[in-house]
Amino acid sequence: MLDRHLRGRDITDPEVLKVMGEVPREEFISQAYLSQAYCDGPVPIGMGQTISQPYIVALMSQELDVDGRCDVLEIGTGSGYQTAVLSKLARRVYTIERHHELSESAQAVLGRLGIGNVEFYIGDGSRGWPGERLFERIMVTAAVPVVPESLIDQLAEGGIMVAPEGPGGVQRLIALKKDKHKITERFICDVRFVKLLGEHGFEE
Repeated sequence: MLDRHLRGRDITDPEVLKVMGEVPREEFISQAYLSQAYCDGPVPIGMGQTISQPYIVALMSQELDVDGRCDVLEIGTGSGYQTAVLSKLARRVYTIERHHELSESAQAVLGRLGIGNVEFYIGDGSRGWPGERLFERIMVTAAVPVVPESLIDQLAEGGIMVAPEGPGGVQRLIALKKDKHKITERFICDVRFVKLLGEHGFEE
């Protein structure tokens, strides 16, 4: 996986490559799809959701530019695989999932792996983390029609957000940077993600 799907493309961050080699992807995949654990493609995880392909997980982690000083907000816990990768790069990860079953499964897997710097919340990720707080980094792991203002409001000054933006089907993966209340946007590539459902996402 590392040589063919990551190093063989444009994943160059040594920390991201190290972490992608450390997190056991098979732990986040059901027995029925275990043979696809290290293939470079998405895998169903139930509830109409998928675990993203390793390349996209690595790419989004690299583009987020996370280090050990960052608190990261993740929108869409899903299987918990991306959460685990972020947990090894960041100081702390705060992750939101709307499906109880997926959040509880992810919590169990991260618990087995001894990952303790993650806080979980079950609810509408399009509204952001409950209460007033700021995050140095935000990653959105489901497609949004437009990046919600609720998430931009929780991005700290100087912070970076990576999100797939656009309609169902194909979206634009973008990196947003917040600098003195000015938002700059950079296009990364075209992607395909499941929709983020919620008040500031897509309607059910």
